[in-house]
Amino acid sequence: MEPYAAVAMQLTARSLEGCADDGAARAQMLSHIASLEGQIRTAAIFIEQYSGRKVRLAVLPEYLFTSYPGRISIPDFARRAAFAADGPEYAALGALAQKLGLFIAGNAYESDAHFPDFYFQTSFIVDPAGDVIVRYRRLLSMFAPSPHDVWDAYLDHYGIDAVFPVARTAIGNLACIASEEILYPEIARALAFRGAEVFAHSSSEIGSPLATPKDIAKRARAWENMAYVVSANTAGISGTAMPLASADGNSQVVGPSGKLLAQSLSGETYTAFAEIDVEHLRALRRVPAMTNSLARQRPSLFAGIYAAAVGQPGNTMLESGAAKVPEREAFKRMQDLAIERLAKVGVI
Repeated sequence: MEPYAAVAMQLTARSLEGCADDGAARAQMLSHIASLEGQIRTAAIFIEQYSGRKVRLAVLPEYLFTSYPGRISIPDFARRAAFAADGPEYAALGALAQKLGLFIAGNAYESDAHFPDFYFQTSFIVDPAGDVIVRYRRLLSMFAPSPHDVWDAYLDHYGIDAVFPVARTAIGNLACIASEEILYPEIARALAFRGAEVFAHSSSEIGSPLATPKDIAKRARAWENMAYVVSANTAGISGTAMPLASADGNSQVVGPSGKLLAQSLSGETYTAFAEIDVEHLRALRRVPAMTNSLARQRPSLFAGIYAAAVGQPGNTMLESGAAKVPEREAFKRMQDLAIERLAKVGVI
């Protein structure tokens, strides 16, 4: 496998708040997807001329086409903004990946026929044939439903392989990490144990010249798992009352040693690009060394502790086996209860 370039496209997310109706929202999303062709194509041409490496992977920021839901109800936002697995938005992204001849990773809210009126925040990868080859539903979220909230039913429909999906492709084993989940080592580790070599991380976060928690976590996840992290942040969020650059900057590519290979400043840009050498990574993973963090890991040491640990329970949105859509206030109540349980057992 020849080394190639991956790019974190730092682009402005467009809120749907100002759309008059659901039809206008859908039209805005499709228009936004269409506008990406020129941006990614231009980036790919420059990167190949500059580095001599062909761009094979472009990562887009978190909720690029919608921004975050805000206070709108879960069913209303699902109707207005959620992608259907067989819907026009994924079809448009597939056509874009085919036209550009590369893998496109991104993040969107997604509906599911098995869970009516729900949405799941989903990180996806579309291959050059136009097919969605990774569909990762975010597991840890403060204000959105998680597959864990309907866990038994979710596993019945999809199985555990769909919870932690890794795609084996011509450019390496690809997986997704969504937004704040970069802060939780268990997510990346689970994917690494399934063979992930390149993590596509879509985010919308505060950029800063200081070391932010997410910046530190990106480097840690890369080193811990001997993997590349390609992290795309938004270049601000338009169409809201929030100041535009509140979530802007610091898109980056991190190498398997935890070293920063490229990083963007603020604004719309493709300057976070770097070489991905999967064959070299595979060679490193096969060498006995103090730095071989995967080979030195002993998962069975920790299995009992994790199994007995207190935290947020699953199936909180299942009632008699059927999914029950929560109110927005339910998410805070769930965390309050988790804090109470942690206090009772002396964790906090």
